[in-house]
Amino acid sequence: MHSKGANTFYISGKIGNMAPTEFMVDTGSSYMTINENTLAELQAVGNPRYLRDLKGVLANGAEMLVPVYTITDVLIGEKCLLEEVEVAVFPGKTRQILGLSALLKTAPFTFSAEPPQLQLSNCNLLEMATDSQQQTQLAAGISSPN
Repeated sequence: MHSKGANTFYISGKIGNMAPTEFMVDTGSSYMTINENTLAELQAVGNPRYLRDLKGVLANGAEMLVPVYTITDVLIGEKCLLEEVEVAVFPGKTRQILGLSALLKTAPFTFSAEPPQLQLSNCNLLEMATDSQQQTQLAAGISSPN
């Protein structure tokens, strides 16, 4: 995880078989969010499943009706694989947000601003450490205790 200033923190990840992307980490967002461009790419390969429409309240207080989909898999960092994640879809090329609908799947989790770190407890790890006394390093700034 790294900071881009203005108290915003980003982490690398991947949605389905798409190219790697960055998610802004937002523990105040109820849902993970993707943009319409990402949704269109996922629909081309049949990945997302529509669930419902949701009235979203943005950080500035404005309300917006957005569709909610289930995404079959989301990779956080390089090794933390989440399955069946609910995502809200926002218009255009808005930034993608790693919100609570994804983070709660890893609970308990710890977010630290100084140093920037996201510690996740429950991931489907792509690789497991062999020494149970050590932490499994998932990516730069992400770790999961065994």
